[in-house]
Amino acid sequence: MAAVLTPQADDFPRWYQDVLAKAELADNGPVRGTMVIRPYGYALWERMQAELDARIKAVGARNVYFPLLIPESYLQREAEHVEGFSPELAVVTHAGGKQLDEPLVIRPTSETIFGEYMAKWVQSYRDLPLLLNQWANVVRWELRPRPFLRTTEFLWQEGHTVHATEADAAAFARTILHDVYADLMTSVLAIPVVPGRKTVHERFAGAVNTMTVEGMMRDGKAVQLGTSHELGQNFARAFDITFLDAESQRQTAWTTSWGAATRMLGGLIMVHGDDAGLRLPPRVAATQAVVMVAKAGEGVVEAASALAAELRAAGVRVEVDDRVDTGFGRRAVDWELKGVPVRIELGPRDLAAGSATVVRRIGGTKTSQPLASVASSVAAAMDEDQAALFAEATKLRDDRIADVASIDESVEASAAGWARIPWAVVGTEGETLLAQSGITVRCLVRPDGSVPDSEDEPDVLAYVGRAY
Repeated sequence: MAAVLTPQADDFPRWYQDVLAKAELADNGPVRGTMVIRPYGYALWERMQAELDARIKAVGARNVYFPLLIPESYLQREAEHVEGFSPELAVVTHAGGKQLDEPLVIRPTSETIFGEYMAKWVQSYRDLPLLLNQWANVVRWELRPRPFLRTTEFLWQEGHTVHATEADAAAFARTILHDVYADLMTSVLAIPVVPGRKTVHERFAGAVNTMTVEGMMRDGKAVQLGTSHELGQNFARAFDITFLDAESQRQTAWTTSWGAATRMLGGLIMVHGDDAGLRLPPRVAATQAVVMVAKAGEGVVEAASALAAELRAAGVRVEVDDRVDTGFGRRAVDWELKGVPVRIELGPRDLAAGSATVVRRIGGTKTSQPLASVASSVAAAMDEDQAALFAEATKLRDDRIADVASIDESVEASAAGWARIPWAVVGTEGETLLAQSGITVRCLVRPDGSVPDSEDEPDVLAYVGRAY
């Protein structure tokens, strides 16, 4: 029995929608562009959230919560910011049965409301740096929705920080990019990413520098998986975020903001999934192994529970599937579709022989193993499969990056993956030409792969491709 999914090679977007539905990850919400995240999908988000939250706290930020509704006047204080978000805003004009004196914006992001309060909380250089993070939902009116990738309402974290100097703010924005986002993507989600600098055209509204981590999906398109912004003094001036320095001189602060969203979950699906469904990196899988009772028999359920306890003791997140009233084949296909890294099958004959069948989703191997060694072998398989998925995704990405020398070659390469081209060849004029073909400059990097301080640096390279 096999799950009926549209083959990736036939229609990748349709395959993605099939996986969302059949792996029970999400449904479309009642309002266009919204989504309902189902328990299995939310469990994956919780794993990502926990790993990301730990990294955010490790660099010194603390969690807060700000209101969903923001006075419209706040956004208008930073002209570039409000202009950049105007087409996406949802605005409340009536409440309590009457028209409001001032319209309220449902937060598209929270730089403005954070700025209002950070100005109150920062008085002296001793208050700096102020490092805050919020876990919340935001609303941006999306014209082309796709669950997890682009939705009108989505979940995310947004960090907002205040610093005494431009150098401190720039350094912290890069720490977020590398130590938080890039590390999460590579070490937990097994997604190889390219950290880079956004062009002026692609920069966050109101920022002086936007940096990104870009991942390639299995169809060759890009997904922006996290961004870190240097805001310079734009928001600090707009909201009067100032402080007294050590010489009692009043100074204007420097701020940053940074965010990653449920888009990561969409990226995870499209980087690792195959024609049988999800394939989950063990470190992010809510269920790393399932012990399946293949057939009812004396002592089988008890043995499955005992084996699950051994696995938990070995540090494996495990579930017991003893639904023998549902066909074994159907259950096996469901777990394969959900991408659980290891399936352990146990029936009366296995129990009598003192063995179990271990099936690995990522490598596709199926072996009979002594019950006494199953827990240790499964625990060892977690790191092996994590590394295998990362290696496979890295090879797929690298094989689809073409070094080119012209705009025409960039367009041709973008049909199957990404083009890597000198930024001096592209420039703002070439960026406009690429946009006419639905292609964007994903990011700029130095030849050694590091993030440039400016797009005017010599020898800067541009990664170019189509994106979700």
